[in-house]
Amino acid sequence: MRRGIALLMCAFASMTFELRAAEPREPMPGAPSITLDALVADVLERNQELRFYEAELAATRGERTTAAAWENTELSGGVGRKEVRAGNLSDEGTAWAVSLKQRFPWPGRISLKKAIADRQVQLAELGLARFKAALAARARLLAYSLLAAREKSDAASDVADRFQRLRQVLVQRDPTGLTPQLEIRIIEAAELTLHRRATEAALEVEGALLEVNQLRGEAWDSRVRISPVDLTFGPAPDREALLAGAQANNFELQVRRIELEQQGFRVDLARKEGRPSIAVAPYYSEEQAGDREKQLGVGVSLALPLWDRNRGGIASAEARRQQAQTSLEVTQMDLDRRVLEAAVAYRTKTGEIARWRPEAVEEFRKAAELADRHYRLGAVPIATYVELQKQYLDAMAALLDTRREALDAAQELENLTGIAVLRAAGGAPR
Repeated sequence: MRRGIALLMCAFASMTFELRAAEPREPMPGAPSITLDALVADVLERNQELRFYEAELAATRGERTTAAAWENTELSGGVGRKEVRAGNLSDEGTAWAVSLKQRFPWPGRISLKKAIADRQVQLAELGLARFKAALAARARLLAYSLLAAREKSDAASDVADRFQRLRQVLVQRDPTGLTPQLEIRIIEAAELTLHRRATEAALEVEGALLEVNQLRGEAWDSRVRISPVDLTFGPAPDREALLAGAQANNFELQVRRIELEQQGFRVDLARKEGRPSIAVAPYYSEEQAGDREKQLGVGVSLALPLWDRNRGGIASAEARRQQAQTSLEVTQMDLDRRVLEAAVAYRTKTGEIARWRPEAVEEFRKAAELADRHYRLGAVPIATYVELQKQYLDAMAALLDTRREALDAAQELENLTGIAVLRAAGGAPR
């Protein structure tokens, strides 16, 4: 009779649980829903650090204008009194002079300065493009991490609540015998573990949300919910295509090439700096002391490179050029290794995802709910029940983590080679 009453209580509790489980869990009440791509676009539009790189580009363009300008023309003049004496005769009057002086640099110096400044503008443009690409990748990964952490947190909370309700039902029974008491302890231990798991996932949500708000320039307490997203990973190109893409598109490699080219111009400029500028100064002077005298002429001056031929500057520029050459070679070797590593990681993660059946996690969830109902009816042993609940959470976490790692590898591969392998990263609001 007692066993029958207990089974009826379990069945009633199972019905209550099913009614509660049917209620949708709202992860963030009132939080606006946004797609992953919309969030990335929002970050690129509002990120404050992006303004730094845009200002750097504007600064280099200003330096380019300065590099193309000649030195200003110098205007000089003087005025005074002049006295003339010849025997017993003397006279005095005003004397004044004015001159213009323009320096003409050695031929080729201005063009070299402009070439160096042009390369500096290219470096700033590359820096801005590289930061935008890295910012978009970071925002995309953070958004998906936020979505995954929230799904794990919700699932862990659901299972932990399931264990809690079950423990409350079991405690109301008459726990006569050793087995019921041990089962209560097992359920209670699993409940504590799962609540801790749900708490850790909730902390991941908060951490990802704080960083997303930082990238968007939002208030720290701003809430947002990422819409479900379907990531479609395409096949990775072969090795030759990836290495060729890296040669053509890699930001860091392009930077090293421009730096080497720029340093070559600096060497040529250092050689030109050892040759003097030519100063041309037309002048006019007039004196009125007795007679009126006028003088019009042109003065030319240049420094004689007897002691300083800029040998130190030339040697320094040559050494910097050698450093730039070595840096390019090292970057090339390191880039090849990183491309191959990223390709291996991407193929491994996508291969792991391909082994999953799309409906696997949903079937695990249904199996966990089914095990809960039948355990209450005494048809499923405690070991099977607990293991199913844990395996459901482990399977969900494994799939979400693998997808996040595959997304990270896909973005790393695109960043290194410029070849997109992520076919779709959008999502529609619920």
